[in-house]
Amino acid sequence: MTFIAAAALMLSSCFTTGNTGSSTGNVLGTLLGSILSSVLLGGSTYDQAGLLGSWNYSAPGAAFTTEKALTKAGGTAAVSNLTTSLASNYSNIGINRSNTSFSFLSGNMFSAKVNGIPFSGTYAYNPQNGEIALKTATETIKGNVLKTEKGMGLMFDSKQMANVLQKEGKVSNTAAVQAVSKLAKSTDGARVGFVLTK
Repeated sequence: MTFIAAAALMLSSCFTTGNTGSSTGNVLGTLLGSILSSVLLGGSTYDQAGLLGSWNYSAPGAAFTTEKALTKAGGTAAVSNLTTSLASNYSNIGINRSNTSFSFLSGNMFSAKVNGIPFSGTYAYNPQNGEIALKTATETIKGNVLKTEKGMGLMFDSKQMANVLQKEGKVSNTAAVQAVSKLAKSTDGARVGFVLTK
């Protein structure tokens, strides 16, 4: 109930009068869906079978660990601000749909490309909370899987995201990597990563 009340309270700040023709119920439903898709712990996740397949980079992604962290940061506007800032840095790095992808296979194997650089290994996934660990030959990268309206969000904290970009993606643009890492650190509970689609 507290969450619903908080969501209702945020209506005026997250939606403008440009949403004509929508009932209050539809607007509230849209808002709740948007918030849930921006929360890692307690948000919607894939089951093990739903995770399988090849996922290509579609857009920058950002989310918060809890509803409380999301609300404290400023709601869905904070997610929008993060993704906008990420977009310019990803562009500077060169990340796009053709050079960044993740494939999850049966037998807990995965293969991926970030910035065109391939890497692979095994993964452990917990469908209850969306936590995922990608184990390569040299490191284990921990993150979260989040079901979104557009596909899947694969999110990391600042340190893990830096590892994905620099150690695995061999990104040489250190300024852009540091900017991405700083964005993840900029707001308590924030995570950054990729929105992926099949």
